[in-house]
Amino acid sequence: MPGSESAQVPLAACVASSASTVPSTASTVPVRTVTPRHSALVRITHWITTLCFLALLVTGMEIVISHPRFYWGETGNVLTTPLFKIPIPSSRSLVPTGYGYVLPDQNGWSRYLHFQAAWIVVLTGLLYVISAFFTGHLRKDLLPAESDLSWRGFSNTVASHLRFERPSEAEAWSYNVLQRLSYLFVIFVLFPLIVWTGLAMSPAFVSAFPVTVTSLGGQQSARTIHFFVTIALVLFLLVHVAMICVAGFKSRMRAMITGRMIARRADTHTERT
Repeated sequence: MPGSESAQVPLAACVASSASTVPSTASTVPVRTVTPRHSALVRITHWITTLCFLALLVTGMEIVISHPRFYWGETGNVLTTPLFKIPIPSSRSLVPTGYGYVLPDQNGWSRYLHFQAAWIVVLTGLLYVISAFFTGHLRKDLLPAESDLSWRGFSNTVASHLRFERPSEAEAWSYNVLQRLSYLFVIFVLFPLIVWTGLAMSPAFVSAFPVTVTSLGGQQSARTIHFFVTIALVLFLLVHVAMICVAGFKSRMRAMITGRMIARRADTHTERT
């Protein structure tokens, strides 16, 4: 009937109109995506360096125990006034430490392992630095931007670290300016210096390149500088581990082991009712 058709048209229009005006609710659902963070070369060199550094630290302590006295210049012995001494017992009875006993002498194996670990970490470090130049890792991840070197930005970063604030989600994907400067200082200052002073204490190397030790003032000077650089590296390691714990130990360890991090982003789904 003509009357019924005319009645159906407004009814359909009303249904369509009411459907278009139904309020929609947007629900934000966190989506977990696995995103690359560290390359395989960075992870491999990182863990090799970590293991070698721990081996160097333990064996270095054993070597120091054999003579816990430090001098300046070319020579130094028990008859020489030390620059300073560590108040611990020695593993050699001829060293005057003030203690009435000596520790077990582990100097043989510790020196052998110390030199082996040192050469491994030198080759690993060279591989890392060379690859950092050619892959862009140095420019992209380590060199700070000019804007990051402003006093305000730098001071804010230092203040947040001193307060042990947890870094933001964005900072998990790149190093801040303080991290970049610290890594650069370790890689290009402390690392070469620890290698240089170590080689300066090697008679075989010094016989071929005497300038290695003469430029430092002597073998005892090289040994003393080597000790203080080691202390600086240990302090860096302690702060590094502490900041990893503050930032999220599990996620940071996952990134350095697997190379990937779990990113959380908000994905909006629209539902109509």
